[in-house]
Amino acid sequence: MDGSQSLQRMHSNQDNQQQASTNYKEAFSLFDKRGNGRVALESLGDLLRACGQNPTLAEIGDLEKSIGGDFDFEAFSKVLNRPGGFRDPGEPEEYCRGFQKMTDDEVDELLKAVDTSSGEINYTELVRTILAN
Repeated sequence: MDGSQSLQRMHSNQDNQQQASTNYKEAFSLFDKRGNGRVALESLGDLLRACGQNPTLAEIGDLEKSIGGDFDFEAFSKVLNRPGGFRDPGEPEEYCRGFQKMTDDEVDELLKAVDTSSGEINYTELVRTILAN
């Protein structure tokens, strides 16, 4: 790899990191229901998932204990960038099992963009669509 390729890769990496940071900030602001720059502790797991993470319930519980209460974006950034991170997202089938834990309102929100006129949903395709977006 010559110097120009190395420089291009470095710029591409910086662009990706800046885009990820922007996406995280946007997701954080969507979960900031009171508009005070803080997110309720009970929304931590959902916010992490919205940012592409796949924390286990045990990880969420541990993080909630360490955070202790509502948190700001700086605290959330530390969670996202913590050493060890989270387990890999896995296969679409794992997400299908996760739907069993959602509330009716959460499911309704997910299904807004899905054709349910036949009364049936292909969960694997739904998950692939969600993951693609």
